Amino acid sequence: MSVTSAKELFTHELEDIYYAENELLDVLDQLADQTEHEEISRAFEEHREETNGQIERLESVFEMLGQEPEQEECEGIQGLIEEHEELLEMDPEADVLDVHNLTAAQKTEHYEIAAYGNLALLADRLGMDEAGDILHENLEEEEAALERLKTLTSEYDYEPIVAA
Repeated sequence: MSVTSAKELFTHELEDIYYAENELLDVLDQLADQTEHEEISRAFEEHREETNGQIERLESVFEMLGQEPEQEECEGIQGLIEEHEELLEMDPEADVLDVHNLTAAQKTEHYEIAAYGNLALLADRLGMDEAGDILHENLEEEEAALERLKTLTSEYDYEPIVAA
């Protein structure tokens, strides 16, 4: 597919974040299951529910475009998922895994915030006000999720990791 217009770029980026959100549904389940700290696990479960809502809103944007929802593989999210899988292969201690899950989730939120911010801007510039409003709603949820993760990270009491 060639991208020759702002609308085609918008569609491409929409397909990219739609793929990412669908991939993250499973990842959020895994993070919740892997994390021993109850409040952190609950945060992942709650964000999974938000992600379901975000996917539904993305589907409504596709509908506004007169398209069926399609996914374009998101290499950025795939890279973050692969990083997480590599750490799991190292068999980390529970505290280390909890901290990693928090920081990996923060990386993901930063990616999503950038994606939604750019999509919302494109929608606004293309005069797609309703789509822009929907994308801003997803953006605000991602920003709130990032703030919650930052708070959990700063409050988390774990054994300092000391190099041998």
